[in-house]
Amino acid sequence: MHPILGKPKRLALYLLAWVPLTKLLAYLLAAQGGLSSLEITVLIVPLAVLYAFICLSIWYSCRAVPLETISFVGVISPDVLGGKGSPQAAIREATGLLRVVLPNILAALIVSFLWLLAAKGLAAELSTFSKFQGLNQRFEKDLPLVFGVGVLLYLLSVAMHYTILAQEASREAEQRVLQAHVQARDAELRALKAQVNPHFLFNSLHSISALTSSDPARAREMCIALADFLRRTLGLGEKSVISLEEELSLIHSFLAVEKIRFGARLDMREDIEPETLDCMVPPLLLQPLVENAVAHGIANLTEGGWIHLNANYRAADASVAISVENSFDPEAPARRRNGVGLVNVRQRLYTRYGDRASFSVSKNGESFQVGLTLPAERKPVTA
Repeated sequence: MHPILGKPKRLALYLLAWVPLTKLLAYLLAAQGGLSSLEITVLIVPLAVLYAFICLSIWYSCRAVPLETISFVGVISPDVLGGKGSPQAAIREATGLLRVVLPNILAALIVSFLWLLAAKGLAAELSTFSKFQGLNQRFEKDLPLVFGVGVLLYLLSVAMHYTILAQEASREAEQRVLQAHVQARDAELRALKAQVNPHFLFNSLHSISALTSSDPARAREMCIALADFLRRTLGLGEKSVISLEEELSLIHSFLAVEKIRFGARLDMREDIEPETLDCMVPPLLLQPLVENAVAHGIANLTEGGWIHLNANYRAADASVAISVENSFDPEAPARRRNGVGLVNVRQRLYTRYGDRASFSVSKNGESFQVGLTLPAERKPVTA
């Protein structure tokens, strides 16, 4: 659709821009002498309105012969025709320039000639009235001026339409870059999320394998709890965010698996503000943190330990602060692991929220804490 004709406000501004151009043409005709102010007005105003709408058709010719034509030949075979700065390159640029300039100059001459004929016809028609008798004869000497102004106005409109085309091309390029960035971000998020379940599944299967020989009944129970957790996560593949309440439900399902293994040694405490339950978070964001607390903290403590999950709403900056703190043995030797849990959470936070989210890890005596802050995006209300 035409960028000016398609929007009434733009059309009004475009026609308003022709007012000073019409006054300039009237001034030039008045300077030539021979025509009264009334004759100039009744002659120039309709001609200017007609030419303003004729110049709108330039949009289609500019789209047919874009400015990219100037370098089109060079894009085809730069090795054969020569590189930048070579005589061949100069010939290519000159050829492309001519393909843009010549059609527009030719169109300007043709359209201006037709406008000139319209002006002569209007002057002849007005001459039939007694008040404007002889106008067509007096107007004859002004025809070269009208023709020259018509050419200049046409070329000015060409420059305007090429500017509009360049702006549209720039906006489209920005939209493509933004869309590509969003698609890349979504692909990265899906890849990071895909790491979570296999990682947890490997650890669970390893635990089940250890229980099959020592306690088959608990191994069976753990298989059932694991199946329930995996069933809950099946519907998360296409979801980019879920409510914190749903995420906590997934954590409870996960802990049901681990409690079979650790029993009373695993003590989970929660301090969740009600205002945070409907806030949206990426799915399986907190589960790796709780799993990390179990694997690196509780598993190394003979008497067991505790995990404290805390979520607070910060009204000052409309954010949610979440922390996962657990007891651990600072003297226990470090276990060689690939660190999927913490790295995954950090990358997912940055990929989705950028600088709007934060991630921190700290140790204090026999306590290990992971804290994260993210924007408080609320669950949409459905009617």
